[in-house]
Amino acid sequence: MKHALVLIACLACPAWASALAPDAVQKVQSAQVVIVGEIHDNPDHHALQAELAAQMTPSAIVFEMLTDDQAARVTPAVRSSESTLNEVLEWDQSGWPDFAMYYPIFAAAPEARIFGAQVPRDKARASMENGIESAFGPEATRFGLTEDLPQDEQAAREAHQLAAHCDALPEDLLPDMVAIQRLRDAELAQAAVIALEQTGGPVLVITGNGHAREDWGMPVYLERVRPDARVVTIGQSEDGVAPPGIFDLVLDAPSVERGDPCEAFR
Repeated sequence: MKHALVLIACLACPAWASALAPDAVQKVQSAQVVIVGEIHDNPDHHALQAELAAQMTPSAIVFEMLTDDQAARVTPAVRSSESTLNEVLEWDQSGWPDFAMYYPIFAAAPEARIFGAQVPRDKARASMENGIESAFGPEATRFGLTEDLPQDEQAAREAHQLAAHCDALPEDLLPDMVAIQRLRDAELAQAAVIALEQTGGPVLVITGNGHAREDWGMPVYLERVRPDARVVTIGQSEDGVAPPGIFDLVLDAPSVERGDPCEAFR
């Protein structure tokens, strides 16, 4: 994968492509898998994803936010209504931000098959008890989950988890947090592979920036299993501050008002 970083402000434009250099537009349009990160509560990030879905007309969309069971409920009969789909997915009980931010992505590509890649809580707990390779299943070796991370990467990722949780996690929990993140990345990659093989692509992946980054996230596992696939990674920033990690493109948007994220830990 190429590790070019392009920081651009695109959301003021009527179409996402108008903000990109021609070679970047071509890269996205020719990709088999487009992985678009987000900050989950930023509506502009979701608006960009919906606009991209409309332009791409993907054959499949993989959502980090949905389990396989939820994805199977997204039928033509329910996806044309925001309120109906919200109810069918039981979104309001999921803990994800307002469905009104996500629904336009579904509406923008009404013919796309929907795939889920969320790791259910019971599966995450089982991975802490029995290991991520056991939780992932028989393809764990193929996706690299039976291998330890390099020591420097393991240390960096544990430090990242600690900072992300406001320095409030016990140190002995950090390796498990890193392992669960790897499990989620591998689940996303597996869902993208299945979607690509079943539909022929292109596949649009909707996920957080941390899972979209090329150096640590799902692209690592996707490249391991499908090194032939043409993949583009897009991160989304706020106020010009790029998200951690490596992406092919970084698209910028204004930040949103938030409370202190560390207040809950206090």
